[in-house]
This record gives sequence, C-alpha cells and structure tokens, in this order.
Amino acid sequence: MPQNGFYAKVRRGLPAILSRWLEQGRGDADQLALILAETARVAGLGHPEFTPDGATLTRWSQGSEDVPLWAAKTAVFLLIQMPARPQPDNNDEACGWAYCWLRNRHHANLHEALQALPEHLRQQPTLRAAMADAWQDHQGLRLI
Repeated sequence: MPQNGFYAKVRRGLPAILSRWLEQGRGDADQLALILAETARVAGLGHPEFTPDGATLTRWSQGSEDVPLWAAKTAVFLLIQMPARPQPDNNDEACGWAYCWLRNRHHANLHEALQALPEHLRQQPTLRAAMADAWQDHQGLRLI
C-alpha cells in the first residue's frame, strides 16, 4: 500500500526533480552530474561522498529509492534560476520542490518562504499547496 504522508510524497518527487534537471540542463548526463555535485559543494547545499556519473544521475531520475537529498536540493537550486522557468508537474514533484526549497534557505515563516520564490513559482497552485505542507513538516522537525 503506497504511503500518502508528506515525506512519502517528497521521496516519490525527488527522482522527478532530477529528471527535470536532465531535461532542462545544458550538457550530457555526465556533465550535468558533475555540475550538480560541484554546485552542491560550492553553494553549501550538501556534501556528496562522490561525484556521480551520468548513469548514476539517470538511475536516480528514473525512480530510484536512493536519491541523495543533496542532489535534489541542488537541482531545485539550479532549476529555480533557469530562464526556461521549469515548474513541478504533479503533487509529488511539487512536494519535493517545496521540501528542498525550505532546506536550501532559512525563512522566518511560510509567507517569507513563498515570497522568496520566483514569481512564476509563487503563482503555481500545486507548489503553493505543497509549500504549506512543507512548512508544517519543517516546523515539526524543529520540535524534535
């Protein structure tokens, strides 16, 4: 039976984020994997244990259970800056975007987190709803 909690949706959405990075990024899978790992390190979004190759990135994007959070966080960081203005396609992917967005930057409250999004994402209904769920999840983690 599939899990329908917020974090289960996030985990299902992470491969879609990487798939979108492979679709929107410039370069082949090996180059995009390198960009992802180096950006994570330089931007402080994670500490990859290794630099993945294109085959690993492709496997992660195809529904792999072992997508590292640093890879998804970095892909969201890069996708949000793209002139093509990519957006999540479904609720699971939107939950992944929202989860990563809140972990990439500090926000005092949900309103601030929403206002920090680029306009095209701020108006996206699925992402707006996911941001509310992500904020609730984020606040719950602070209590632990």
